[in-house]
This record gives sequence, C-alpha cells and structure tokens, in this order.
Amino acid sequence: MTTIPTLSTALKRYPTTKALLTGELTSPNFSFEFHEIEPIHNAFKPMAREQKFDVSELAIFTFLQAYAYKKPLVLLPVVLAARFQHGCIVYNTDFHDHLTPGMLPGKKVGVRAYTQTTGAWVRNILSQEQGVDLESVKWVIFEDAHLAEYKEPSFVTRAPKGTNLLSMLMSGEIDAGILGNDLPDDPKIKPVIPDAAQAGKAWHERTGLIPVNHMLVVTQKLAQERPDLVREVYDLFKRSKEMAPVAPGAIDMRPLGFDAIAPSLELVIQLAYEQQIIPTRFSVEELFADARAILCPNA
Repeated sequence: MTTIPTLSTALKRYPTTKALLTGELTSPNFSFEFHEIEPIHNAFKPMAREQKFDVSELAIFTFLQAYAYKKPLVLLPVVLAARFQHGCIVYNTDFHDHLTPGMLPGKKVGVRAYTQTTGAWVRNILSQEQGVDLESVKWVIFEDAHLAEYKEPSFVTRAPKGTNLLSMLMSGEIDAGILGNDLPDDPKIKPVIPDAAQAGKAWHERTGLIPVNHMLVVTQKLAQERPDLVREVYDLFKRSKEMAPVAPGAIDMRPLGFDAIAPSLELVIQLAYEQQIIPTRFSVEELFADARAILCPNA
C-alpha cells in the first residue's frame, strides 16, 4: 500500500479553518500534521528563518521581509486573520486622564516588535489619519524581528531585558501600548483613538480594503516538488472557508483569491516600505508570481 505524504502545518483555529483542523475536510492524496501553536506568532520566526513547516500561517509583514531577504517561501492568496486596528493602541487611565493621537509625540509607545503587523497598521493609522509624525514618538520594542537580517530604525529603542509590554503599560513605564489578541479586559485600559470601532468601519467604507494580518504560505521546496499538492492545499482552504460563510451584511475579513486580496496587499507593501520594514518596494504580482504559476498554470 502506498503511503501518502504528510504536510507539517502550523495553523490557528478560525471559523474558516475549523473544518480542516477537526478533520471534517481531508484529502486522499496527503494528510496534514497540524501544529496549533499558541500564540500563533511563535510559529512565524522558525517558518521565516528555517522553513520549519511545509504549510504555515504567517504574518504578512513577516512574509514581505522573507521575500526581501530571498527566503524560499511561496505566498498563497488566502487571508487567515484580519481585524480593524484602530482599537489596538491603548493607554492606562491610572497615569493619563486622557491620551489622544495628537499627544503621542515625545511619549513612549510599546509594541512587541517594530515589524509586528498590528503595529505597522496602527502606525499607518496614526500617520495617515491622525497626522502623527512617527519619528517623534519614542517606540519601545520587546522582541527582535522574525528575520535576523533586519535592523530597526534609529528612533526605535529596546525595552530592558526581562520586561514585557503589558506589565510596563500597567506600571506606567510606557505611556501607551499596541496590543492585539492580548488586549486586556480591564476598564482602566482605554483606546487612544476615540470611537475606535466606528473609525475602523469608516476606514473600510472609505477604502474598501481589509487590514490583513496573517496569510497562508508554503515552502518553495513543496511548491517545486509537488505543485499538485499545493493546488489541493489551496482547494481545501477554499472549501473550508465556504463552510463558514460570512453573515449577510457582514464584512468578509478573510478574503480568498488573487483579485480579492490584491488591493489590500498593495497598501500593505506601501506602508511596509514607508515604515522602513522592507528595503525595496515590490508589486503584488511579484509576490504572487509563484502562486499564480502553480494555481493558474494555463493562464
């Protein structure tokens, strides 16, 4: 009996991936070996640096850096995670009666890493919507970038060893912090941007874009050796998404397909370059070239 290949896969459980992780959707041609790493961002550095998994969720800014440094990864047109980011920069009312974007110059603002996707989106909001000079803010980071080749801009400083963002926010050692899934449910923690939820929806209505956080990648080795399996991986993710339809009138925060993702990805590339996260600007077509060759071989 022929043994089918096993694809090592790092993936978080979302409505659009649930059918895969529960085994409701499978393939006769390969099997997934799932690694549900919590938090999922702990999978990104080994994937970007070592290609530890065959298939992986990956922060889009990590992929852009991986592409810049010629890491052997292929980006597939599958958004796995996105959220409106306006509410992700917060302050502690124990130390500030109120704190608005216009008050941030000269203040210390913590972010897990300068290259963190949520941080990059928030800085774009501060710069483009709130008129904040990003270099006037004292950015404090706690982790290295996922790519060893990257060096942070000169206006970024490292927090003391052994400290963490949330504890420094709670103790008042930083004035504000950018947090995502780890935002605390604490009444004294307030968003810096007023009416953050409405501001996010208004941004989407104005731009039609999605603030992409994580997408799907495969190794170049898998893409070159078994493009048929990559096509089937994509098809399974597509079918899994179809099993978790978007509610009527709701925004599809996890678009799938080249055309659906391209406009949002254009902005991602632009702000990554503007914020000195990538050294050169790429086109969406460059990023998707390998995936198009595999998924649309006759195009």
